[in-house]
Amino acid sequence: MLSLFDPIALGDLQLANRIVMAPLTRSRAGTGDAPTALNAQYYAQRASAGLIVAEGSQPSPDGKGYCRTPGIYTEEQVAGWKLVTDAVHAAGGRIVLQIMHCGRISSHLNKDEGARTLAPSAIRARGQIYTDVAGMVDFDEPEALTTEEVRTVIDEYRAAAATAIRAGFDGVELHAASGYLPMQFLSTGTNQRDDIYGGSPANRCRFVIEVLEAMAAEIGAGRVGMRICPGNPLHDIQDDNPVETYETLLRAASPLGLAYLHLIRLKSLPFDPLALCRQNFAGPLILNESLDAAQAQQHIDAGDAEACSFGRFYISNPDLVERFRAGADVAPFDRHTLYTPGAGGYTDYPALMPQPA
Repeated sequence: MLSLFDPIALGDLQLANRIVMAPLTRSRAGTGDAPTALNAQYYAQRASAGLIVAEGSQPSPDGKGYCRTPGIYTEEQVAGWKLVTDAVHAAGGRIVLQIMHCGRISSHLNKDEGARTLAPSAIRARGQIYTDVAGMVDFDEPEALTTEEVRTVIDEYRAAAATAIRAGFDGVELHAASGYLPMQFLSTGTNQRDDIYGGSPANRCRFVIEVLEAMAAEIGAGRVGMRICPGNPLHDIQDDNPVETYETLLRAASPLGLAYLHLIRLKSLPFDPLALCRQNFAGPLILNESLDAAQAQQHIDAGDAEACSFGRFYISNPDLVERFRAGADVAPFDRHTLYTPGAGGYTDYPALMPQPA
């Protein structure tokens, strides 16, 4: 019988176990949105995960949404990420970078001067976003991308994948969930285009598929994953028929030979996203479902997923694999320090057993 602690290959990625650290925005990038030695310490502490999916990182200045998130498009950012990947590899871990373009979920107050807020259509999202300079503010009204600009953004994803490999990552993950730019293209409520990237389900899926194809052509499909959350209304997302949309997306992505599909499964929907993925995507699946160790093992036993990812547990349990293996309790995290600068609530959560110096 397979165990959470058994190794597995996801495409070209060789994992020592099936416990994945989910990507977690922590808003602790340094000057120029470059990672620092503090980020390297944080990820190295968690290197016993079979795979770390590093936090969502913008592929361009336009792609930034939140304050203090890292990028993957300057030499300073490459150098910062190299600190991280070297530290994780030295500790025996594997790490991929999640590439995240926030699209309309953004404020110009969090961006570099001259950066734009872009989306499939010029439709402002309802809601607000935190900024360091003004606190909570309304989301920007985005500019609609022209057809040629869409292709430019696809090239930014391609370049980000290549740059991530140069920074030492083992692969990349496309963030196509949480209401960010790829999901904005997928969804009828945010995509009201009349060109080849809008209208029919196939056209609305075109952007995501072309991004995946571009990244795969650059670094190999076996190093590329994708994260989705069908039916999630987060960030003012609405889709008239999410089942049809994601059937179309998954059937188009399945032949690409991706390393994995990373599913955030919501149980509150009138359809089952896990069944939808298993019926329409032939590759390996990482399941995220607010699981504990026993529930994750049940999914492995049932063949629902090849691996399971954990987000909140990894905030306060750098040694989560060891805790699961020992049947130990998991430590709670402090919500007040999730996004605050500095080491507090970031690298100061203790391991169950003392770690070697």
